Amino acid sequence: MGVGSSRQNSFPVVSLKQQEDQGSAPDSKPKKKICCACPETKKLRDECIVEHGEPACEKWIEAHRKCLRAEGFNV
Repeated sequence: MGVGSSRQNSFPVVSLKQQEDQGSAPDSKPKKKICCACPETKKLRDECIVEHGEPACEKWIEAHRKCLRAEGFNV
């Protein structure tokens, strides 16, 4: 290629804003930090674990995971 020739880029240029708007993943980015999401289920889960131990609290652990997933976290 010479000095005067130009070559077109065959790849489309997509800004970060456009990528966010398109939503490449089905779940959107969480709006909160994971530590601040789902405080109700987190409290119930933590209290159960302290009082009864983790094996006895699967119901509350799964409820908290479900809530986190609904908030957009991949857990």
